[in-house]
Amino acid sequence: MVVMLAGCAQKAAFETLTNGSCSKAQSELIDKHISGQIDALAKDDWKSAYSFASPKFRANVEIHQFIYIIATQYSMLVKHQSYQFGKCSIASGKIIQDVNVTSAGQIFNLTYVLSVMASKLGIDSATTANSDNKLNV
Repeated sequence: MVVMLAGCAQKAAFETLTNGSCSKAQSELIDKHISGQIDALAKDDWKSAYSFASPKFRANVEIHQFIYIIATQYSMLVKHQSYQFGKCSIASGKIIQDVNVTSAGQIFNLTYVLSVMASKLGIDSATTANSDNKLNV
């Protein structure tokens, strides 16, 4: 029953993606989705972390490629001390969420791009402002 209600809440929150700032309900669901992936990475639960990616991403990047990219270019997510969510906005049907990740005494500014397919969130890409790293499809 709880899963059904959560699914309904997500469907309602993302039924219409209007350009501008994310609503409170949208931000909460987006934060929960990204947190799920980051927390799974911290536990080395690669299969679960991969499941938070969008269907488009998973169609183009296999799990072994995902593991390699994260391990080599996004280790700050695996070994983070904390993370905080910043600005969230919607543009042209895409959700853009800023996340500050603290790892090894540094703060990494990441910009996540998410999409909604069949009322479900999926992570399309993550880009770090600190470098040229980009995980994208």
